[in-house]
Amino acid sequence: MPPYMKPRERLAKERFPNYFNAFRPQAYQDPSASRALPFLNPQQTEKTGEAPIVGVRTISWNPLSTLVATGSSDRSVRVWNPDKPSVRQSTDLKGHAAPIERVAFNPAKDAELCSLSTDGVLRIWDVRSKACSNEVKDLGEARTMAWSPDGEFLLVGNRENKLFVINRAQSTPVEVKLQPSRANDMAFCWSGKKVFVAYADGRVRILSFPELEPVLRVNYDGAEGESTEFTLKGHSAECLSIALSPTGHTLATGGTDAVIALWDTSKWVCQRTITTMAGPVRTLSFSWDGNYIVGGSTEGTELEVAQTESGEHVHTFKTSQAVPVVAWAPTRYFFAYTELGSLRIVGVDTDRKY
Repeated sequence: MPPYMKPRERLAKERFPNYFNAFRPQAYQDPSASRALPFLNPQQTEKTGEAPIVGVRTISWNPLSTLVATGSSDRSVRVWNPDKPSVRQSTDLKGHAAPIERVAFNPAKDAELCSLSTDGVLRIWDVRSKACSNEVKDLGEARTMAWSPDGEFLLVGNRENKLFVINRAQSTPVEVKLQPSRANDMAFCWSGKKVFVAYADGRVRILSFPELEPVLRVNYDGAEGESTEFTLKGHSAECLSIALSPTGHTLATGGTDAVIALWDTSKWVCQRTITTMAGPVRTLSFSWDGNYIVGGSTEGTELEVAQTESGEHVHTFKTSQAVPVVAWAPTRYFFAYTELGSLRIVGVDTDRKY
């Protein structure tokens, strides 16, 4: 099901700049996560052609927007209270032996967090007790991860073109399927019956879950031996990121071509594209109401917020360097991103009195 939305006033496009100009970005500084490690030289190039991210590499909000988790290149997983930016008020989850590729809160359990490291180890944590409730190993060179909406399963993709279906309570994968290309990112539909997967060959496949079989077929005959699977083809190069709006009406995809494509999920046509990105679109995130979208990139020093329905530019967040990771909170107008290797959040007022 879609994330729970408490009744609240939506922020009109005209009010957006003034609203966020009233807040300064709040830094959540973890000194250890900001240090570049010897094996993560920023000048070193990954297989994707981009330098690795040093410091915070991934961000996830819990379902109630009361906690935000970060995973870093120093192998640390940390959980923050947005109202308390001091590192002493955060929770450090230790145990990984390699840089963290993804963190993701269980969408159905506000205190359960999953972390995935580049050495193919997945861990599930209870952030209240700091206990690791499950560990899955041997997932290869892990690339991406997503929870099913019911919070019972995870889907993991690695650089060897494999997808793993994982039960949160089991230490071995339920299913392993070889894919035609490397999966860079994935997003479930809100029913959990389909998953949208962005691939290195530029396509987006729509697969059934947990079978991981094509859902849609074209209704015409192609060339002999040509697949009849229907896929989304909105990028001239690699498709890096994908996100489904909270309303379920729009699917966003981002590529190395610096384009964000917005797809109508009822007709599966590209309604519009956003071309204001300075470089490859590494991450995508919708606001809690689905009204706004923002992308993160390894190039440029501005974060451009656009209105989902029109694709029009709404606001620019100025940054001191490129911001590859962005994440709107699921129930509030809190906007989290990485800068200078650390977490930043705009919209939270840590000085307010209760």
